[in-house]
Amino acid sequence: MSSLPFEVIEMLGQTLAKVAPVTIALAVVFTVLSHFWACNPGKPWWRKRELITDICYWFFVPVFARVFRIGLLVLGAAVVFNIHEADELIAFYDNGHGPLSQLPLWVQALLFLVASDFVLYWLHRMFHGGGFWKYHAIHHSSEDLEWISAARFHPVNLFIGTILVDVILLMAGISPNVMLWVGPFTTFHSAFVHANLNWTLGPFKYVLATPVFHRWHHTSLEEGGNTNFAGTFPLWDILFGTFRMPENRLPDNYGVDDQEVPTEIGGQLAYPFRH
Repeated sequence: MSSLPFEVIEMLGQTLAKVAPVTIALAVVFTVLSHFWACNPGKPWWRKRELITDICYWFFVPVFARVFRIGLLVLGAAVVFNIHEADELIAFYDNGHGPLSQLPLWVQALLFLVASDFVLYWLHRMFHGGGFWKYHAIHHSSEDLEWISAARFHPVNLFIGTILVDVILLMAGISPNVMLWVGPFTTFHSAFVHANLNWTLGPFKYVLATPVFHRWHHTSLEEGGNTNFAGTFPLWDILFGTFRMPENRLPDNYGVDDQEVPTEIGGQLAYPFRH
């Protein structure tokens, strides 16, 4: 009898076991911070609208991403590098391969962050237009923007806009070990930029994406919904003319103009295929 189902269940359990303590830690951190430095004072995050929907995404997305990331790496190794055996596959990806794997791990991690953020900037802009918007609108549908809103992504958006980029960079030779550094950073930073905080970080707002920077992106098109596409480094927005940080103003209204976006996760997953 195949052990694959048991291995999948074990992997899901491991993923959820890691997510739970991280979620608790982030909840505590942003509860305290938003109490003192709220961008939009009012009800706390645990009283936000559609909280259950965001919690479902928060636990669904890591499982979905891990399954497809591993699956694509296995498929890529077989198709591109003709590697099929499990031991050979592990040896191939274990510490990276080719010239990139010879770089110090911290250099690989920085390269991964910069390269992925540059590609994701353009993919993000792509998802704001044409037939791609209906998938990305799910992420923008949260009217009470909070740290836990960070994971609200339709699987199609997540697959094209994140997972594929990660897989391509790892297949290019960067060691998966960079995820030990990059993973915690991206998890925290993604929650950070969605958090209800009035932080701009002063002159560092041009270096690292901040809550106010990203909250402008979640406003209406007239206010700034077509600006601030960078996930981590605002440099891309500065270079390509999409940077927006009004002086002495804070964003305060979020969501999408299309009021037909369902509020529950099942309806949101089906929404793009009905439009």
